[in-house]
Amino acid sequence: MAKRSPRLLFTEEELETPELQKPIRKAEKAGKKLEKAESRIPKKKIVQKQRVYDPKENQVVTRLVFEETEKKRPSKLTHAAAATPLNAVSAASHRELHEDADGSVSASVSHEVISSAEGGIRTLDTAHRTLQDKPYARALKAERAADRANLKALYKEAELQNPEWGASPVSRFQQKRAIKKAYAEAKAGKAADNTVKASEAAAKAVKKTGEETSKAVQFVARHKKGFVILGVIGMMFLFVSAVMSSCSVMMSSLTSSGVLTTYPSADADMLAAEAQYLALEAELQEYLDNYESTHDYDEYHFDLDEIEHDPYVLISMLTALREGEWTIDEVGDLLQTIFDRQYTLTEDVQVETRYRTETRTGYYTVTDPETGATSIETYEYEVQVPYDYYICTVTLENFNLSHLPVYLMDQDHLSLYASYMSTLGNRPDLFAGSSYVDRYYGDQYRYEIPADALEDEQFAAMIQEAEKYLGYPYVWGGSSPSTSFDCSGFVSWVINHCGVGWNVGRLGAEGLRNICSYVSPANAKPGDLIFFEKTYDTSGASHVGIYVGNNMMIHCGDPIQYTSIDTNYWQQHFLQFGRLPSP
Repeated sequence: MAKRSPRLLFTEEELETPELQKPIRKAEKAGKKLEKAESRIPKKKIVQKQRVYDPKENQVVTRLVFEETEKKRPSKLTHAAAATPLNAVSAASHRELHEDADGSVSASVSHEVISSAEGGIRTLDTAHRTLQDKPYARALKAERAADRANLKALYKEAELQNPEWGASPVSRFQQKRAIKKAYAEAKAGKAADNTVKASEAAAKAVKKTGEETSKAVQFVARHKKGFVILGVIGMMFLFVSAVMSSCSVMMSSLTSSGVLTTYPSADADMLAAEAQYLALEAELQEYLDNYESTHDYDEYHFDLDEIEHDPYVLISMLTALREGEWTIDEVGDLLQTIFDRQYTLTEDVQVETRYRTETRTGYYTVTDPETGATSIETYEYEVQVPYDYYICTVTLENFNLSHLPVYLMDQDHLSLYASYMSTLGNRPDLFAGSSYVDRYYGDQYRYEIPADALEDEQFAAMIQEAEKYLGYPYVWGGSSPSTSFDCSGFVSWVINHCGVGWNVGRLGAEGLRNICSYVSPANAKPGDLIFFEKTYDTSGASHVGIYVGNNMMIHCGDPIQYTSIDTNYWQQHFLQFGRLPSP
């Protein structure tokens, strides 16, 4: 077991603070559960030699001391190694039976008996190992729960000490990262008697966050191209500072924001990560291209998604998950994990019993009626012989790399990921040859709505809110400006925050369709919602946008943008228009 989660020590003043009472109570409860779980871990006594001074003998003597310690958790690798010989024997048995099989019932029964026996043994073995591992698994679960409760209490303490840190997702993320590091140091044994003073830990983390922010300015010199626009805006602010005394604060905020949304890793490492990911994709493509020549089935069916990814999504994910700067040596396993989550390869083999016609030779005896002599004659006949026919269906699903962050990240990491994606890490030059760059840069996603359409106050309020987020990146599962949006998250946010009076909560595309009344295309008007189907594998509405008239919509594509619905793609997937209920 790892070193136990440290217990937090709170002052009397902190214990009486209303905002801290709930997280303190939860931290204490989680700590007690951890102690209880750890007490159930099997123990063993070990003999230790101890040299002590014996006053009677007037000399140093060696004594045996019995100490109680936890038994080591059973290793999965040890079990796997022990099972290897048995698995080899099992495989050999099945192979021999298969080679000697003549299609008879006895051979089939032999297979079933052996398989059933093996299944029973494995079930008993699994149950035994699960029972042995149960106390360790429960202790580990309790330890993680205690860690979460302790960190939440520390976050709340830091928030009360420094309320200004919650002003932006990046600042909030930095603070939490510093607190996690201080907590990890205490857990590793750097804090005396495995306890942590909450106020000191929070204060130390906040101080360190400030130091890291000041050091971050060094990134500007390393990535000058990404800061050209930022520099121009900075000059404008310096000009205005002659008449605005608060300009220095604004400029500091602007510079910090630009630095903190810039990829901090070296170009060589980021390009190497992209190259390594491309190599994984190339290996997968080669495997599929040569599948029929490397497998021995009778028939093949392929249902394959395209193998591709957005390099900016990849680098933003790595930077968010690593919480800042990283090197290629540090992200090798993470790249493989992301790749395995993006691509799912399924190989399904169906066996059919088919029949083929075979010609056999028969024999019969002929007797000569005059002499009585006999002879053997032959004849040919046809029979239907059963055989196994193997049909292999290969399916490759590309889950879409931009859909993964919500499954791999918590709220803070997702906010950081969205911050990097909103600026492409201030490095549009990093993958300048990528077709994805054009999706994020330029004015092609803007549109001038006719003035007469904006006379509708309800629609005008929706557009005023929606246009705040033009250019925001698509983030699967995102539903707020801090995490960015997906299609339904964007529309739900606009509906709820446009000031008209709606409050529909966070709904998916189909959920939004269910609260709308059907509107024919001929009667659709600006402010209606527009729904599409089969843009990915789901039933009902799979995509939603806000119709703005003239066959245009504003929606969360990639990024949030205005788009014509007259294209072949949107026409093929069009489902219906829908009108929101009265607020």
